[in-house]
Amino acid sequence: MNPDNLTEIIQKGFRVTLGATSFFFETLQDSSKRDENLNKLNSDFNQLTEEWAERGEITEREARNFVDTILNQQNSQANTDSITVPSSPISNSGFVQSDIQKDLLELTQEIASLRADLQKSQELGPQ
Repeated sequence: MNPDNLTEIIQKGFRVTLGATSFFFETLQDSSKRDENLNKLNSDFNQLTEEWAERGEITEREARNFVDTILNQQNSQANTDSITVPSSPISNSGFVQSDIQKDLLELTQEIASLRADLQKSQELGPQ
């Protein structure tokens, strides 16, 4: 099996899953769309998976943009902080960065690293 095909299949599966999750959350949360969405379940499954894949791709793009925005803000903040480093662990605003923000930053950096590794492996191709 071609590694590019495998990557595409995995990516499409991820997007379909993401789109289906979005579809079901919308169904649960929005009572006006509930009947419409439930009727769609009776339609052609291939068409439905294509729709979910499109929704998943949009959701994935939005998530990437969100993560990139956070990383850019963190990088610009780190550059600013390195210029004006406070002498105590408390920032200029008087608040200590929360554990949640630190965890989020670590996770987004890990995701960015994994994404870069995946792109490198795709560029290298089969070995």
